[in-house]
Amino acid sequence: MDLATADALLTPAGEALLASLPPYDEDRAMALAQRLRDDGVDPALAAAALTQSRLRARARGKLGPFADDLYLTVDGLEQATRLVVAVRHARRYLAAGVERVADLTCGIGADSLAFAGVGLRVLATDLDPVTARLATANLRAFPEAQVRCADGLSLDLVAEGVDGVYADPARRRGGSRVLDPRAYAPPLDAVWDVRGTVPAVGIKVGPGIAHAGLPDDAETQWVSVDGDVVEAALWFGPLAPDGPGRTALVLRSTGDGRVLARDVRADPGDDPAEVGPLGAYLHEPDGAVIRAGLVAPVAHALGGRLLDPTIAYVTADSPAPPGLAVPPAWTPAGELPAGAPVATSYRVLDVMPFGLKPLKAYLRARGVGRLTIKKRGTAVVPEELRRRLDLRGDAEATVVLTRVAGRQSVVVVEPATPDAG
Repeated sequence: MDLATADALLTPAGEALLASLPPYDEDRAMALAQRLRDDGVDPALAAAALTQSRLRARARGKLGPFADDLYLTVDGLEQATRLVVAVRHARRYLAAGVERVADLTCGIGADSLAFAGVGLRVLATDLDPVTARLATANLRAFPEAQVRCADGLSLDLVAEGVDGVYADPARRRGGSRVLDPRAYAPPLDAVWDVRGTVPAVGIKVGPGIAHAGLPDDAETQWVSVDGDVVEAALWFGPLAPDGPGRTALVLRSTGDGRVLARDVRADPGDDPAEVGPLGAYLHEPDGAVIRAGLVAPVAHALGGRLLDPTIAYVTADSPAPPGLAVPPAWTPAGELPAGAPVATSYRVLDVMPFGLKPLKAYLRARGVGRLTIKKRGTAVVPEELRRRLDLRGDAEATVVLTRVAGRQSVVVVEPATPDAG
């Protein structure tokens, strides 16, 4: 979409066109586009309106009902912070006493909206004219928010009265993820240098960022939402009130609009997690915990031990303490636990050395036709294994392929009941 088309989309006529569109349906999009052209709608404007309709439908899972009023781009939606996480970002700045935050790489403005929504004054910038124009429209309800088409790193932050900085550097190029922080746009080093001018700096980074080379003065936090690791972020100065280090934030939706949260941080006084034999329960820590390298403190909290020093499975002889671990596909009912669960919990039914023939015979004897395969610490490809097992029957089962006592093994498990951890 070019700037002229974006401007046309933002006119009353463009807004009316968007409002007139039916719910997006991929199968009917071509026919609808033809109908709009037949009605005399400019082809570029019709295409832009249909793209907005499609992107808004996709955005609801990430941005909630607000998506229906936002103007989006493909790249902007891809990189936009989920609403539930953006609100947490905003509260962090608010708690730090920040009054005016500069969003140096605002994109479509998802984080800027959260900042403005909690009462912060916002100065948002983006280098792309179309994206900046759409972000301006998205922030139209907040007169205290400014959007400029500019290089955020060129701002005179002191002269602008900025006392907090946020940046979400672009991590995609040509449709592919950029893994090297030096190749972000702008480069990560250039962004965190800003803390020499404004100490309160937050930088969103890819969750695959390596531990090696992380700045010593930052809290690096990995975040998961409903089991998916969605981001990592570096927090400096007053935005890291508990000091530097690696942390995890686990967020779980309850299905009724509430969100459970739990922060995980290593205690410097903690001993390393023990390694020991397989017990009656097997716990799989949340992905954010694993990415942050915090399996050991979670093992302590679960009263368990590691199956292997290099594999992120925790085993225990007793159920997990209430609220810390849940069965797969858990939906809370009744009274909610104090925080989000940090692991998925299974009850161990059986264990055997890994081998295709004995596993096939085991499953065949039990009539297993539907098999969930989980793996860690093994090169087995689940899809290939499932094909070779030639499953038959109506029963369901779950197996975990991993190392037990140094040997490749198959652990047969079932979801632990809520009462059993």
